[in-house]
This record gives sequence, structure tokens and C-alpha cells, in this order.
Amino acid sequence: MSGSSNGSYVVRFSLQQRVEHFITMLVFALLCLTGLPQKFYTAGWAQTLVHLLGGVDVTRWIHRVCGITLALSTVVHFGNAIASMLSKKVGFTMVPSKKDFQDAILQLRYYLGATDKHPQYDRYTYKEKFEYWGLVVGNVIMVLTGFALFFPVQAASILPGQIIPAAKVAHSNEGLMAFLVISVWHIFNAHLNPDVFPFDTSMFTGKVSRERYEHEHPLELARLEGRTPPAEHGEAPAVHGKREVG
Repeated sequence: MSGSSNGSYVVRFSLQQRVEHFITMLVFALLCLTGLPQKFYTAGWAQTLVHLLGGVDVTRWIHRVCGITLALSTVVHFGNAIASMLSKKVGFTMVPSKKDFQDAILQLRYYLGATDKHPQYDRYTYKEKFEYWGLVVGNVIMVLTGFALFFPVQAASILPGQIIPAAKVAHSNEGLMAFLVISVWHIFNAHLNPDVFPFDTSMFTGKVSRERYEHEHPLELARLEGRTPPAEHGEAPAVHGKREVG
């Protein structure tokens, strides 16, 4: 069960969440592997990659199957989230709140040296929420434009014909942006961040050490352990690297 503590570690991600992440990770990698060569088809590396994949027809079909898988996984993800909320088992903690904006401002002030206070985060930080909703919006754009390109005749019979070239541009550029965001933002947080370097295994094991959780998510840890949460926005002085929290 996610969101529980046994004293030495916290179970942050459930098996279902880890499986969803693995499927998304695999599908995203295959979509980039088959999509980017089609966008940059005149480049030598793209032609070589398409040839290794078995030709342009095979590459396109791999891309389409992965796109359908991505669409289904997105529907399942939100179906499970809505069902959990309706059953009142969990709240939708990914919804941005006023505190997230306050945390972002405080974090910026901390980085600029204007304060020695550090935000006290709950289950998800404002950065994690930003990345999550960016992925969700990106998925919706890619799925809708992808189906429009997969079934152009049907799409053009429902919507104006101009939707097809517009969908092609949106699909291509959104795919490139998603690749760059994941390559730079997500890879840094999961692998190059000094607190987790060289690799954050939590999305594969589901577990995070209690020491790290107290540093990164002190508000949730206090709630899980039935303690009084640290002072809002951190009264304890921050130190370089692992920062002390109240």
C-alpha cells in the first residue's frame, strides 16, 4: 500500500502505480524511437534507424500501436483515480493548491539567497505536480492529434479539413517538446539530482528511506506517523545538500 511507513522506509508507490509508470516509460521510449525519425526523415541517422526497425511501414505501425497503448493507459489511469476518489479511499493529491504557489515563491527566494527557509512539502511538490499535468496535457494532445492522423478521412468528415495538417504540426512539435522535457527535466530529477544520484529507485521498488522522506516530504511523513507536522514553510535552517527539517 502506498503512503505508509514502517520506521526505516516509506512505501511511496503502490504496485499498480509502478506498473503504470513502467508501461508509460516503455511506451514513451518506443514512441520517441519511432516518431522522431519520421519527423527528421531527411537526416542520415533517422534513415538508418528506420532501416534497423524494418522500414517505414513497420516503424509507423509500431508507433501507432504504442500510441493506442498510451491512450488506453491514460484512460485506465484516470478511471482508477476517479474510482478511488468516489470511494473516498484517497484524495486527488495532484491537484495544484495555493500552497504550491507559495512553495514555488519560497523556493525561488531560497535559491536567490533571500531567505534561509525551505518549503515543507506534502506528498507531492509543486515541481512534481507541474511535471504530472504537463504529461497529462501532452498525452491528450498527442492522442487526439494522433488519432486524427491515423484516421484522416473520418476526422475530416467530422471536423474541417484543415484539422489534418494542423494535427500533423501539433503532433510533431509536441512530441519533440515531450522528448526534450523528459530528457532534461525528468532525467535530472530521477538520476542527476544530488539527493538521489546516481539513480532514484523508488518508482521501481516503491520504497523511499525514512531519512530521505523526512527531507523531501516532511508534512506527509508526520501525518503517516501521527506526529505534529513541521512548521509551515520550514522554520528550521536549511543546509547545503540534505536540509534539516523541523
